[in-house]
Amino acid sequence: MDRNLALELVRVTETAALVSSQFMGRGDKNGADGAAVEAMRRAFETVRIKGEVVIGEGELDEAPMLYIGEVVGLQTEDCMEVDIAVDPLDGTTLIAKGLPNAISVIAVGKKGSLLHAPDTYMKKIVVGPKAKGCIDLDKSVEENILSVAKALGKKTTQMTIMTQDRERHDYIIEPARKLGCQIRMFGDGDIEAGIATCFEETGVDILMGIGGGPEGVITAVAIKSMGGDMQAQIFPMSEQERNRCHEMGLSDADINKKLTLEDLAKGDDLFFAATGITEGNLLKGVINIGDNKAKTESIIMRSKTGTIRFINAIHNLDKNEILVDLMKKYNKE
Repeated sequence: MDRNLALELVRVTETAALVSSQFMGRGDKNGADGAAVEAMRRAFETVRIKGEVVIGEGELDEAPMLYIGEVVGLQTEDCMEVDIAVDPLDGTTLIAKGLPNAISVIAVGKKGSLLHAPDTYMKKIVVGPKAKGCIDLDKSVEENILSVAKALGKKTTQMTIMTQDRERHDYIIEPARKLGCQIRMFGDGDIEAGIATCFEETGVDILMGIGGGPEGVITAVAIKSMGGDMQAQIFPMSEQERNRCHEMGLSDADINKKLTLEDLAKGDDLFFAATGITEGNLLKGVINIGDNKAKTESIIMRSKTGTIRFINAIHNLDKNEILVDLMKKYNKE
């Protein structure tokens, strides 16, 4: 794929972040999500791709835009065919409460490269490049911590385990505490939490837990681009979720299969883009600087080259047609 696609994709996440940021702390997570979705959909109209949404806002009858199967991009004959996974607003509760780490995210790969994950839970373990090949979802929490600690040259008391603050993660927290590990919990939005394992300055050594399946695929694209490692398993938490998997053509064997990074995101022609909405551990949030201008910070990655770029941008909000239109539509004054 054209390397210039990366910059086009970050324009899309920037647009979604800027429009949805107006909802920060205003208690309206559905309004924020709707604004992000519409902004991302509008921004995609100028991107030179024949894109199909394989992970999006839901099925056609559940979502007006960015639904699974929707085609996006210019769609001209000279455009490349790609799979698209989107999360216009990862952390709807976070932005509604004005909490950190809400982001807008896109992952793109050649057609057929991204796992069509059902909208169910997924069990995950994620590590950075130094621990690549040292994780195994079939092994216990203790065994994985010890294996990664050895690869990193750390004592278990020096290890930091990231997991979502949910009762279902007691199976992680209890053995990690027995080993003396430090545990860092987060409320919502596990894409950024997974990416944190690949940046030593975050201090996060392992992400473990049961989170969203679609988010798992998006995370996998970033982890692959950064040389990290990840394993996952589709993990329905109810009979309804299991039936949803079956409706998508997945057998019980498919559900029980241990998924490698390659299963989640095939090949090396992959792109990942994200823009911070609220202040985060990895990305700064949208900052209004006056004179109808705003700052954003984004990250873009390309797996083929392993290049990771951070982009700081200043946006003139009255010179972009999409932003002018949607800022007016969603203005909360």
